[in-house]
Amino acid sequence: LVSKDGRSVDPEEALQNKVVGLYFSAGWCSPCRDFTPVLCDFYTELLEESEPPAPFEVVFISSDHSAEEMVGYMNAMHGDWLALPFHDPYKHDLKKKYNITAIPKLVIVKQTGEVITDKGRKQIRDKGLSCFRYWLESADIFQNFSS
Repeated sequence: LVSKDGRSVDPEEALQNKVVGLYFSAGWCSPCRDFTPVLCDFYTELLEESEPPAPFEVVFISSDHSAEEMVGYMNAMHGDWLALPFHDPYKHDLKKKYNITAIPKLVIVKQTGEVITDKGRKQIRDKGLSCFRYWLESADIFQNFSS
């Protein structure tokens, strides 16, 4: 995985004991650009404004047309989350595995890849931060997290 500033990140380490949001999105997609700031606020509140930070990570899987577009979209709009490198062939496997037919799509998964919900976007819009507690319980991650 890569960080927003382009560093390589070990997925095992970065995603260990976390609820993971797989964010299928692209800069050219207007519903994506509408939702990305909402996801940013959600992510920021969970990670920067909670003590301890919530066990949550977003992994962006790009449907941009080029690596340059992907980086531009990440720099312009994204939170400080991770991304699958643009040329990583695994993104096709992920799209197939999680049945991604339209974007934006936020699939919330356990560390094992098992789906908690494929309606992450709707749940964040409808319930805000309270949906995270449900995801956390579903993920079987036990820690002292309160929101």
